[in-house]
Amino acid sequence: MTKAVIFDVDGTLVDTNDLHAASWAEAFRRFGHAVPEAEIRGQIGKGSDQLMPVFLPPEVVEREGKAIAEARSALFMQDYIGRARAFPGVRPLFERLRAEGQRILLASSAKGEELERYKEIAAIGDLIDGATSADDAEHSKPYPDIFDAALAQLKPLPAAAAIVVGDSPYDAEAAGKAGLRCVGLLCGGFPEAVLREAGCIALYRDPAALLADYARSPLTTG
Repeated sequence: MTKAVIFDVDGTLVDTNDLHAASWAEAFRRFGHAVPEAEIRGQIGKGSDQLMPVFLPPEVVEREGKAIAEARSALFMQDYIGRARAFPGVRPLFERLRAEGQRILLASSAKGEELERYKEIAAIGDLIDGATSADDAEHSKPYPDIFDAALAQLKPLPAAAAIVVGDSPYDAEAAGKAGLRCVGLLCGGFPEAVLREAGCIALYRDPAALLADYARSPLTTG
């Protein structure tokens, strides 16, 4: 049986991907950069260090990147995060994992303050064994840093005894680089084909669907 499950948060446990795309588009506009929200949406799952260079020239990122990222984060916390809701089945899934003796970690590109809000929204703070965030990583997904930090918390458990649950191709790519398998959830809005190509070994609609298939899923058969 898989001994530990490492969960991405945005788009996996809480319905925030559209909110993030909208807040990024607004932040870019405030700095005079017109970036279509639909294009940003496909990059959600990356941290600001990986997302901004997709849309802005290197010299602009160097000059304005920190200010844009800070403004975006403040904007999201002020105007957007209050609309976030947990996906169906999150707490029951975590309760099942705990009942089976499996360890649960969160591994998110979010900042620490944001991650704390997500724990409250999903009502899972009492069920997790640890968490890693952007504060623990030099580079965000699709780099493996955040998952490497999670594995460090799980020592001496090897990567082969853990599995990632995420919603984006960046989760799957980062997991693979860290030597971890990845189960994909479609609730984050990424196409099934994209997730499979990125390396997801199984796909489910949302946390509730993963819970319903728990006994046959990679959460138990790995």
